[in-house]
Amino acid sequence: MYSSTFIFRAGQYDEEFHRLDQQIAEIARTIPGYLGEETWENSGAGLIQNVYYWESEEALLKLVQHPTHMEAKSKQARWLDGYRVIIAEIKREYGENKLPSPIDDQRS
Repeated sequence: MYSSTFIFRAGQYDEEFHRLDQQIAEIARTIPGYLGEETWENSGAGLIQNVYYWESEEALLKLVQHPTHMEAKSKQARWLDGYRVIIAEIKREYGENKLPSPIDDQRS
């Protein structure tokens, strides 16, 4: 399993940003191998994180290489005050089952 974490500081959003952001989320959900997603905000640092979970690196790359994603990436400086991406291989996930996992729905 893999995760792609998009960490960014918001700038000025416009209609095009919201349209592309929504399209990318919808595209991700249609890619075979998509497992789920989570969004986190660190208000103290002014950072937002979108974490997508994938069965494989190949599935993740389908989103990265999608034309809509590439369009948004080319325009990010208009809307964001900095970003970084972390791609990670996940070895395991565990807990006491009180918190739902974003990947549970896709695995059942």
